[in-house]
Amino acid sequence: MKRGKNVVTANKVMVARHFRELFDLQIKHKVSFLYEASAGASIPIIRNLEEYYDNELLHSLRGILNGTTNYVLTKMHNEGIDYAVALKEAQDKGFAESDPTLDVDGWDAKFKLCIITAHAYGLFLEPEEVFHYGISKISKFDIQYAKEKGFKIKLVPYVGKTNVNTITSFVLPRFISADKYLYNVDNEYNGVITEAAFADKQFFSGKGAGGHATGSAVLSDISANSYGYKYEYKKHQQGTVSAYTRNFKLEIYLRYENEKERKLFGFKDVSEYFSSKLYKYVIGVVNLERLYELREQLPGMSVFIVNTGRKVCPGA
Repeated sequence: MKRGKNVVTANKVMVARHFRELFDLQIKHKVSFLYEASAGASIPIIRNLEEYYDNELLHSLRGILNGTTNYVLTKMHNEGIDYAVALKEAQDKGFAESDPTLDVDGWDAKFKLCIITAHAYGLFLEPEEVFHYGISKISKFDIQYAKEKGFKIKLVPYVGKTNVNTITSFVLPRFISADKYLYNVDNEYNGVITEAAFADKQFFSGKGAGGHATGSAVLSDISANSYGYKYEYKKHQQGTVSAYTRNFKLEIYLRYENEKERKLFGFKDVSEYFSSKLYKYVIGVVNLERLYELREQLPGMSVFIVNTGRKVCPGA
């Protein structure tokens, strides 16, 4: 870009970690920097946010943005197999890397969410600001609990407004009921839901893993570059969203082994509790800020967390 060259990339890690710097470079050197393939593979979500939602009051965006985890969760749900077996199958089919950490621990989904946030709300978030939690601690018990309640478990990144000028975001496994769009987004497919004041709810779906899906998005960007297309970052220019918060309450399912770890979460308004010799779980309200504070301890804990998806009233 410093040499006046337009750039097309699918590297979500580079874009997310150096977003502001790359934004400044393209403005300074008057070049085009396109990266549709970095966030959703074959789903053109970035260009839609730029062109269709430029003057829309966007309430929230959520979805499935990682084909690897979705493939693993689909196999576990449909076939009743262990996490390790499902992951190995995903690797054998080319949907997961030999080191799947970025995917299964939620990093990949978070990088994509940070990129999308810039186009949805105009804020350039550092990935370290956003809480993420993946699926590597999931068990057959969690899958069975979800099935008995009529849910599937999906890894769902979320960004949305908490008030007129403030947003929050996070990446968490989520219970999805059969009447929701994401319920039937299975295997390596991705799906994105936008909710807005005028357009109401809209749903985008497409392949999210594999070379052909990524290649189609890269080719689309190369084609767009040939006729001078550039992202205008309209929401950033409008500046209507100016703050980010993790002071946000959500209801979670926590499967755990010892009471000491459960108490660390600071549960409020517990609605369900179960304890046996083999498994324990609790459902209640926690603050996202508390989850963020625990982020470095969570990998060493014998727990699994799922966002129930239920809305929590402000006073809860």
